[in-house]
Amino acid sequence: MKFTATQIASILNGKIVGDESVIIDKLSKIEEGTEGSISFLSNSKYTKHIYSTKASIVIVNEKFVLEKKINTTLIKVKDAYQAFTQLLAYYNKIKIDKKGIEEPTFVSKTAILGKNYYIGAFVYLGNNVEIGDNAKIFPHVFIGDNVTIGANTILFSGSKIYSETHIGKNCIIHANAVIGSDGFGFVPTENGDYQKIPQTGNVSIGNDVEIGAACTIDRATLGSTLIRDGVKLDNQIQIAHNVEIGENTVIAAQTGIAGSSKIGKNCIIGGQVGIAGHINIGNNVKVQAQSGIGKSLKDDSIVQGSPSFNYSDWNKSYVHFKNLPKTISTIEKRLNSIQNDQTENN
Repeated sequence: MKFTATQIASILNGKIVGDESVIIDKLSKIEEGTEGSISFLSNSKYTKHIYSTKASIVIVNEKFVLEKKINTTLIKVKDAYQAFTQLLAYYNKIKIDKKGIEEPTFVSKTAILGKNYYIGAFVYLGNNVEIGDNAKIFPHVFIGDNVTIGANTILFSGSKIYSETHIGKNCIIHANAVIGSDGFGFVPTENGDYQKIPQTGNVSIGNDVEIGAACTIDRATLGSTLIRDGVKLDNQIQIAHNVEIGENTVIAAQTGIAGSSKIGKNCIIGGQVGIAGHINIGNNVKVQAQSGIGKSLKDDSIVQGSPSFNYSDWNKSYVHFKNLPKTISTIEKRLNSIQNDQTENN
């Protein structure tokens, strides 16, 4: 895709300084800019690169003042970082702007399709599936019976959506995510083996949710596993049966959440966090990476460690732990000195 400086300035509501007709067809970092690329400058420590970059266009803040001549065209905007982010979003939207049905696919006769949808090759749509307007289903996606997918939602290649799942509007499901698989439910028998507990619930995902690649979200044993509006999940996250995640909570990669735990809204959970089952985590909670959560947390808690405890206390404890070898060595020297003094006195 090619764009002129004029087209980009129109998208960003910016002012051009330089060649309005210059054409770009790729993105780049300012220090790695090449002819035909567009970059941005918002951090002052990268200012030196604007005088040497080979990028054809650079987006800058409207207050930016040149100190010497440059060879690139500038587009001045109110906030260069925000404008470049806007441009990236526009670029991605254009890149995946596909419509229609590719072949081969299987679409059940009972499926209901909205307007302006895209269904890629080798997609399977089961009975009574409902696909909203402008939804995009990329190749090799499986969608089971009675699934509903809201308007403007995108399912990338290889994602698997089991039966009865509900996905809201404006969601993004990345490659190879599995949503609605059975929860890990087994009961021990008298013979020492395990009998499977049927998982008869579903998964319900709100609006504006993004789910990273290779995440797994299990269906509820009864009722629903709930992912509320605005939740953002990184790659490779495990969410067990009957878990509930509150609005606008963000969770980093490789976190595992055991069954029936409830997480509040506006929480931030770091990578590789383990959360035990049947506990409640309040609103606005922050959990540092690699923490183990074995008990419920109140609103506004900040915790770290395994088992986790108050973040401030953890930091203080870590200082002592880090200095422990030195402290022990000092104690040993003092004990030896005392013993030597006693030996001499005797």
